[in-house]
Amino acid sequence: MSTPHDESARTYPDGRPLAEQPQWRQDFPTDVPEDQGLARREFTKFLVLTSGAFVAGQCWIAAMSTLPESDDYPELRIADDDAVPPGGVVEFRYPNDHEPCVLVRLPDHRLVAYFQKCTHLACAVVPQPEHGQLKCPCHNGYFELAEGRPIAGPPRRPLPRVKLVVRDGGIFAQGVEYRTV
Repeated sequence: MSTPHDESARTYPDGRPLAEQPQWRQDFPTDVPEDQGLARREFTKFLVLTSGAFVAGQCWIAAMSTLPESDDYPELRIADDDAVPPGGVVEFRYPNDHEPCVLVRLPDHRLVAYFQKCTHLACAVVPQPEHGQLKCPCHNGYFELAEGRPIAGPPRRPLPRVKLVVRDGGIFAQGVEYRTV
């Protein structure tokens, strides 16, 4: 049985022993089976298939983004209407337990609610009603409190807005509005 380092077990393309091979082959002796590890054609096929998979994934994402958002959101009572004073903040989760949201009563008594994840890298935004903004402390991003639009930092998209309704003395969440501008 031969070992990989046994010279008698080496096979060269022309069948001659190592001593009769050109100098470059003596300096860099390689077994022919080891040399056939990965051909250019196989590597190119791998690159084409991988690129095709990435393109298909991007097309899927683009197709899914053109579909309308589902309006089948549950109704959730967030707070009593008189429990949120101007500048008051209430944190809640909507439409499920995995989506933190924030409700703020503006100085003009209007109510606004947004997802509490920054549209840049999903860090938690912190309401600062005294400054009229929401701050993302991760990258110093700021959103306008009244509309949820980005006003500074890396975020480029507005925060998703939670649709609100005031009824029977309560504040209810009834849906989500995803905006691009």
